Amino acid sequence: MASVRLEGVRKVYAAAGGRTQVAVHGVDLDVADGELVVLVGPSGCGKSTTLRMIAGLESISGGRLLIGGRVVNDVPAKERDIAMVFQNYALYPHMSVYDNMAFALSLRGTPKAEIERRVREAAALLGIEGLLDRKPRQMSGGQRQRVAVGRALVRQPQVFLFDEPLSNLDAALRVQTRREIARLHRQLGATMIYVTHDQVEAMTLGDRIVVMNAGRVMQVDTPLALYERPANRFVAGFIGSPAMNFFPGELTAAGFRVAGGAFTVPVPTTAANGSGRPVVLGLRPEGLRLSPDGAPIRARVDAAEPMGNETILYARAGEHDVTARVAPGALPPPGSDVALAVDPRAVHLFDAESGERLSMT
Repeated sequence: MASVRLEGVRKVYAAAGGRTQVAVHGVDLDVADGELVVLVGPSGCGKSTTLRMIAGLESISGGRLLIGGRVVNDVPAKERDIAMVFQNYALYPHMSVYDNMAFALSLRGTPKAEIERRVREAAALLGIEGLLDRKPRQMSGGQRQRVAVGRALVRQPQVFLFDEPLSNLDAALRVQTRREIARLHRQLGATMIYVTHDQVEAMTLGDRIVVMNAGRVMQVDTPLALYERPANRFVAGFIGSPAMNFFPGELTAAGFRVAGGAFTVPVPTTAANGSGRPVVLGLRPEGLRLSPDGAPIRARVDAAEPMGNETILYARAGEHDVTARVAPGALPPPGSDVALAVDPRAVHLFDAESGERLSMT
């Protein structure tokens, strides 16, 4: 396996009228040997373009790309020693599973005995030994995706690249296949770079996560650090489900006062020292709980979603929408008033203009 290093990697496309469009703005990233790094972000954020530059499927407009310490900017894709798993599987429909997995090795002139060994080992690892004689049309989506992963495995590349490989699977299969990829990474100790728009996938799989937006890297960190200390408002809103609540307002001597004055939330003394400063308060839904009295947020219930082990509560405090994840129990009827207490550990403050996280220590 090998490390991957991006130094100011950019992608610029020519646009109409002689103008240019920057798709990826100077990405800096180090992926350690054996690490699984996930690129995540909304559609159009540049994550797939970045992956395709690593794969050699897109040219690099600026910066340097190193795989295993070797600069590969101008190295053809077939000579980069990488294997890519696509969203659409890209299996040959007229070939059996065995032949699909063996095809790249056959083109390389790999001895038949070695091909047999690698295909059988990969099939056993993925639990598809009994499918080797089938054609792709005879298999489910999850089985076809495992074949696509197996085809990458037999090549024994330096780096595995995954481009939204689970997007075509239903919810249950996505969970199952996520587990299989995580297990595979542990067993192989392989270097993997994985692209997804699904933050649950990212949080589940990644040793580290790269959050991207509008072609820029917003934050690179471990899943837990992204959740607990988002670098800016974008990361805070993208990571976590349901999404974080955001309230515009200002700091006062008593704490954070929401715009319109519907409620005030205590904040650490050091943060409150910036009295009068316009900020945005972020509160995760799980940081709110129903309280019989004395709670800072009074809200009127719009709807409640019982999920069995929890209830998602949608309410309105003054002119602001509030989402809370509360313990299961009797559901407050729509139109009723509730009091919501705030877990101090769930409080985040962001600059009103830049969106950057403000220190509260």
